[in-house]
Amino acid sequence: MDALLVIVPTEPDVFGQLPDSERWQELNARSKPVTGTVRSTVLTNRRQTLAVLGYIGADASTFERLSLAGRMFKEASGRNPRSVGLMASGDAPNAEGAMEALLAAGLAGAFQMPAYRSRKDDSKSKDEGRIERLILVGATKVDIPFCIASARGNNLVRWLTALPPNKLDSRGYHDTVAKLARRHGLGFKWYDEAALKRSGANAFLAVSAANATRDAGIAHLTYRPKANRSGKPDIALVGKGILFDTGGVNLKPHRSMLDMHTDMSGSAVALATLLALAELEAPLAIDAWLAITENQIGPTAYRPQEVITASNGVTIQVIHTDAEGRMVLADTLALAGRTQPRFMIDFATLTGAAVYSLTERMSGVLTNRQALAATLVEAGRTSGERVWNFPFDADYDTDLESKVADIMQCSADSKGDHILATRFLNRFVPEAVAWAHVDLSASTRTGGLAHINTEVTGFGVRYALELILKHDILGAVGRRK
Repeated sequence: MDALLVIVPTEPDVFGQLPDSERWQELNARSKPVTGTVRSTVLTNRRQTLAVLGYIGADASTFERLSLAGRMFKEASGRNPRSVGLMASGDAPNAEGAMEALLAAGLAGAFQMPAYRSRKDDSKSKDEGRIERLILVGATKVDIPFCIASARGNNLVRWLTALPPNKLDSRGYHDTVAKLARRHGLGFKWYDEAALKRSGANAFLAVSAANATRDAGIAHLTYRPKANRSGKPDIALVGKGILFDTGGVNLKPHRSMLDMHTDMSGSAVALATLLALAELEAPLAIDAWLAITENQIGPTAYRPQEVITASNGVTIQVIHTDAEGRMVLADTLALAGRTQPRFMIDFATLTGAAVYSLTERMSGVLTNRQALAATLVEAGRTSGERVWNFPFDADYDTDLESKVADIMQCSADSKGDHILATRFLNRFVPEAVAWAHVDLSASTRTGGLAHINTEVTGFGVRYALELILKHDILGAVGRRK
């Protein structure tokens, strides 16, 4: 091994089990261990293996374990290791969780993000610095298929979200989703603009109206387990896929527009979650709905004060064209709701208000079933992708009352916009459907987040898999009526 990463408790008693044990003991004796800290040395073997020691406290959260694992891989990265051993000592708090954190960090760190440099450094091997092998050392058990599916989903979200807007346009996204659906044996249907017009999806079409080409649409993917090849979906995953957001007529300033190719992260989360669930052969019938378009500026762009009728008949008074995410989600949620899923969850980089409230360390969650709030938050805690539950009280609707339509798209002053946006979306979700909205304030963060060392974090897949497979969200929802 080029490196051996070991997580231990702050008072470890494991070094006798490790090669070159005296070196590990010297490393541990340098100072009093503190949870979250990382130490490293070089072993005396012929390979001069890098030894990285990480300390974890008894009450550490999943997020803290993932963060520690990320720091340990960062410590090792200077050596460009290709073969990395992972170990969590048996006396470490939640050794299984510690090993899973190391594996998640390794799978994330081994992934190569998009790059388009024209000049290559011929002095370096193509794969230099790339991790090729992760070796699990010791008897600690870990759910490897789940970890790999989760990591693969996170990597897909990061890849798609990081792609430049001229590399991932509506046509390219459509083709990519179709190929992935075929590869994973999923059903696939594309609602192009003509089909959406027939469905009355005018809120979506208002946003796509200024696009230079007529390639926008809504992708509908279906996964059915072998035991249930037909019937209504148990869960519908919905994602906002704005491939580039200029703000429209209400044009964004330069700095606010600079990263707007990442505004499609929610759709990538919904897509990657469905693929991971299919890979794991989840015993649930699951759909994914992806709203894919750009929000461009031009003579055909939609404008403030227009009144638009959505696919469920609700009329919308447009206030601000940069609130386009809720417009495309309105019709997408309404179409998904027609299939009568037991539970529906959408993911969207929807509001700056969520970022102002939480920073990029957590994401916001809101739900039309307050009995689900504790489960939604707990899934964030145990997955390490933390969420905070915001109010969903009906009296917020007074801020969206319109004199000319059923509802205003947003308020003019934007106070509490993450809450108001969810109250707006609620008008397009059937009352009989339990629903949660995730405002992805943690989709990007300078310096990365937890075990992810890239600015694009891929936040959402770990959370969704934890919620669906390990927290039995359908059990919390109850039986279909």
